[in-house]
Amino acid sequence: MTAGMLHGSFLSVMQAQTEADFRQEVIRFAQDLGFAYVSAMTVIDQSLTHSDFFTVDNTPQAYKDGFQNNQIWRRDPVMQHCKRGTVPILWDQATYVRNGVEELWEEQAAFGYRTGIALAMHLPQGRHFTFGVDRDQALPKEPAALTRIVADIQLFAVHAQEAALRLFVAPNAVALERPKLTPRELEALRWTMEGKTAWEVGTILGISERTAVLHLQNAMHKLEATNKHQAVLKALRLGLIH
Repeated sequence: MTAGMLHGSFLSVMQAQTEADFRQEVIRFAQDLGFAYVSAMTVIDQSLTHSDFFTVDNTPQAYKDGFQNNQIWRRDPVMQHCKRGTVPILWDQATYVRNGVEELWEEQAAFGYRTGIALAMHLPQGRHFTFGVDRDQALPKEPAALTRIVADIQLFAVHAQEAALRLFVAPNAVALERPKLTPRELEALRWTMEGKTAWEVGTILGISERTAVLHLQNAMHKLEATNKHQAVLKALRLGLIH
């Protein structure tokens, strides 16, 4: 396993054994990245009208009521973005102004929630995971620095949602049968685990980049994964690769 794919904080959150461990690792990651606040929420749809929520955060006690208010969520542009899609959102005051709800930003800004980054993962069987980091300082203006932060958050979220499902959802609800992956699909996952791109995987295996991508996509589908990193983690957990 290379440091590029699973450095310390990613491994630590995935190995969390209790909710307290999970909370500690999530907060540590956010603060090491320069964000005072963090929220990791697992949502399990039980029916069209009922969902179970499991939230880990370090929201100030004085702002708890507003932070957990479902009525506010329905108007909050960041929450609505995460509900609809998976692309990370980088938000600040302008986000709320554009959506005509600047008063929501002003209320949370008083508690240090002035800007942040949030994303969501929508998984099979009505499972969802949202992850957001927030602070009172502006985000970096340098594109390279901002891209690096977003990439770190995306990778951490993949590992965090694996741990969250294991900790907060009944084991039989997340249990997976060992799917049958072809040798090529397994090889593609192994090299992806080593940090190789699809082009590099194709070169190593003597196939085209397009074929390498196809093998990865097939593996993702069989493992019910939303991206190649999650597919690698599930394959590891199931003992399909080592």
